[in-house]
Amino acid sequence: MEQNLYLTYLLLIPIIGSIFILFLKEENKVLVQAFGLGISLLAFLISLLVYFSFDSTIPHFQFVHQVLWIESLNISYNVGADGISILLVLLTTFLTPLTLLSSWNSIKKNIKMFTFSMLLLEAGMLGVFISLDIFLFYIFWEAMLIPMYFIIGIWGGERRIYASVKFFIFTMFGSLLMLVAIIWLAVYASNLTGKFTTNLLELYSIGPTIPQQIQAWMFGAFFLSFAIKVPLFPLHTWLPDAHVEAPTAGSVILAGVLLKMGTYGIIRFCLPLFPQSAISFAPVISVLAVIGIIYGALVAMVQTDMKKLVAYSSVSHLGFVVLGIFAFTMESIQGAVIQMVNHGLSTGALFLLVGIAYERTHKREISYYGGIAKIVPVYSALLLIASLSSVGLPGLNGFVGEFLILLGSFKSSVLNNWWFTIFAATGVIFAAVYLLWMYQRVVFGTVKNEKLYEELTDVNLREWIVLAPIFIFIVWIGIYPSTFLNLTEIASQSILQQVSSYSINLLK
Repeated sequence: MEQNLYLTYLLLIPIIGSIFILFLKEENKVLVQAFGLGISLLAFLISLLVYFSFDSTIPHFQFVHQVLWIESLNISYNVGADGISILLVLLTTFLTPLTLLSSWNSIKKNIKMFTFSMLLLEAGMLGVFISLDIFLFYIFWEAMLIPMYFIIGIWGGERRIYASVKFFIFTMFGSLLMLVAIIWLAVYASNLTGKFTTNLLELYSIGPTIPQQIQAWMFGAFFLSFAIKVPLFPLHTWLPDAHVEAPTAGSVILAGVLLKMGTYGIIRFCLPLFPQSAISFAPVISVLAVIGIIYGALVAMVQTDMKKLVAYSSVSHLGFVVLGIFAFTMESIQGAVIQMVNHGLSTGALFLLVGIAYERTHKREISYYGGIAKIVPVYSALLLIASLSSVGLPGLNGFVGEFLILLGSFKSSVLNNWWFTIFAATGVIFAAVYLLWMYQRVVFGTVKNEKLYEELTDVNLREWIVLAPIFIFIVWIGIYPSTFLNLTEIASQSILQQVSSYSINLLK
């Protein structure tokens, strides 16, 4: 197997698998589920092959595979990966089989369509993380919307239609602005070099030459699209509805991977293509990020629904990632990237645990529970570890990312103000308050509801198989983060060098 084709195989496996599923009979539920799970596991194995073949000392993209696609417009099927892409590809292929397994009993209708949508969604997300052609990136960015729309709209809660339409409209609005910017960028490249191109690596040297005033508009168009997906305050209003109404698998993928597409887009496109504008807007965006950290935490604190609480915690945690990106230091960029993975693991685990309780009781209200440690001790222990991971307890994964982001923002010459770090740090305290308060009300004390003795059972074997790998990584990253930080070091350096080479007076 040629190394250059690894990413293409990775992309094709879920696409071909989803097509094959259409030929299976809906009545044969187990076969459909097993086939979907097998395909997603095969994709995970290929991503491991990519990971072990990746050389983290090489500064440029690896596994590059380019084939001319639309000759008249010089658009290519062009894929490749650096350390940041590899990490997010692994996160995608790691979470997809776990979510399919977690849905084994909870999804009861249209199982063939659900599995088809999940595999197609996986292909769309992988395409976003490995595209080196900006047009190809846009295709995958948009294609991913459709399966997610159906996952929320068909298998979601009572207000699923409202939530799915709101998710679609918000994302589509941002995407259209990005499409206009992509066209403008390619035409500008054509006027400048005589060649129409959507090749991202060629555009890296063209984007920074755009006159500053126009560059600001271009940056704004790309950034708005990505900020909606993050979601950055005040563009976050679609997120709680989508999270609460989505089935557990949808919530996990939404928090675990989809939100990272926004922060990944900022790192991959906004920073290297428009470095001067990225530096200029950094203080304003960082203020929004800090507001998001505090606002998300305060709103999470007053929630009575466990799933909604976890959803608002995402607004707060993703604020840290955005702050890290726009602090423009090595520590903060690496902290932002590792925090993307951490959030996927911690919040994914919390959504899965809330889903397990909901599956048994059909209740998510915090007030319905209380004293469950006496009934389900293992579940209670896992909920505690996931909560502490999300809080950022030293020794668990969340601490690594938040510490690097706070350290990087403290040292940042672009932000040049300690108040960003001080206000952001309050988010860590608030996270401890809302998560541990929720934990105390749900787990400790006397059993409030006698029905819980009949309804609740502890974690079963299938749920252990879903949760155990996530908790292994939560501890692994917390104790030995170098495994993952080494992977992203060269890629983070390249992005900072690209920005600093065009903004030498601003970035010192």
